[in-house]
Amino acid sequence: MTDAALFQSIVASMPEIVVVTGACILLILGQLIRKEQEYLLVWASVAVVLIAASVTLLLAGEARPAYAGMFIADRFAVFFKLVFYLATVLTFLLSRKYADVEGIGSSEYYVLLLFALSGMMIMASATDLLSIYVGLELMVLCTYVLTGFLRQQRRSNEAALKYVILGSVSTGIFLFGVSLVYGLTGTTQLDAMAAAVTGDPLDPGLLLAVVFIVAGLVFKVGAVPFHMWVPDIYEGAPTTITAFMSVGPKAAGFAVILRVFLNPLVAASNVWIIVAVIAVATMALGSFVALVQDNFKRLLAYSSIAHAGFAIFGVAAGGPDGIASVMLYLLIYSFMNLGIFGTVIMMRNGDFSGEVIEDYAGLAKSHPGLALLMLLYLFSLAGIPPTAGFFAKFYVLVALVERGFVMLAVIAVLLSAVAAYFYIRIVMVIYMREPGRAFTPALTPLVRATLAFTAAGTIGIGLFPSWFLRLAQHSVFGG
Repeated sequence: MTDAALFQSIVASMPEIVVVTGACILLILGQLIRKEQEYLLVWASVAVVLIAASVTLLLAGEARPAYAGMFIADRFAVFFKLVFYLATVLTFLLSRKYADVEGIGSSEYYVLLLFALSGMMIMASATDLLSIYVGLELMVLCTYVLTGFLRQQRRSNEAALKYVILGSVSTGIFLFGVSLVYGLTGTTQLDAMAAAVTGDPLDPGLLLAVVFIVAGLVFKVGAVPFHMWVPDIYEGAPTTITAFMSVGPKAAGFAVILRVFLNPLVAASNVWIIVAVIAVATMALGSFVALVQDNFKRLLAYSSIAHAGFAIFGVAAGGPDGIASVMLYLLIYSFMNLGIFGTVIMMRNGDFSGEVIEDYAGLAKSHPGLALLMLLYLFSLAGIPPTAGFFAKFYVLVALVERGFVMLAVIAVLLSAVAAYFYIRIVMVIYMREPGRAFTPALTPLVRATLAFTAAGTIGIGLFPSWFLRLAQHSVFGG
């Protein structure tokens, strides 16, 4: 690699360098500050992310290939990195009070979140199966540890152990697909893979490789039949980490899926029918199983599975419009899901957990402002207009219909009606039941600001959806 190429590579990856360097500095800083100064870690972590976001925006003008074609800084990557920054910063803000309550306010907590962020950023920019793997492992290794961060709780330890075992299996499946691709094409770069099979009938071995790669990737977004880890991990992990995993790593998984599925090798494999089946099965399972859940975090876990299924419908639609609809869906999902998890985190105070649906009985009478916020997030998750969640689903359906997949669109609408029931069920508990035992929500200024911001995003995108859709369309591998 020439000096000019090395310099260009460093410039293209500068946001990742900023995050990793900041994480290393925070790791040292955390050993030097006193217990009562741990709040500084929150603001230092936020500052690192904001600096990285500023650098990312400065690099958004043109596509910058780097590291011999293994990495690229383009508008597609910029869009997803901004979603990652949003999820990470809001997680930091929600963690301040929650970390004190649970006793997890150590520097390692914030450092691991930053390293997980850097892994997601690499995944968004990766254009080679090996660089995808590097980013993927950096992200999941950090989330394994964060899942078990409540070391004194058995369910947290159990969740982390399950996550490690199942995650390792999915990584092995992905790497087996990568090895098959390399053996049959002689390359792991996405563009070179496509060139290696242009004009030839697809080798059955390549079809098998694509199936393994797809299986490894859909595990990361919690799609059927690789969803079994989601409910236990979401319930056992600290709620702030659950909120983070439901948005950041899921978006990173979809970023990789969209890059891979735009590749002609995947298109030539006619794997789209498999994607459609996965979308239907994922949304159906998430919607129907959520109906019988009493634990709020498990309900949100199955809700997350159902939303992953709906986003996969956009992947099945394909084309620039389908990809843009998925990107917009993930942006909107970040606001409303972090908002609803923020209300769960706010309920955790003293011996009151807020993890059981009955804990929210009569919330409209005891805390009407919080009840109104939950109503907004729940309606948006259900896809009720004029919230942003409605337009997230609407543009995916438009992409399906325009590509001729009318039956898939009908199935998606019917399953959305099923999913709406369990959201409305919670609304009924909040507004139609008498209050249970009294509690004081953990409403700090940071939590208030976070909930206000997510509410503004949920409303704002619902009021101006076309502007955000154009932003997503402009980011579909443009420039």
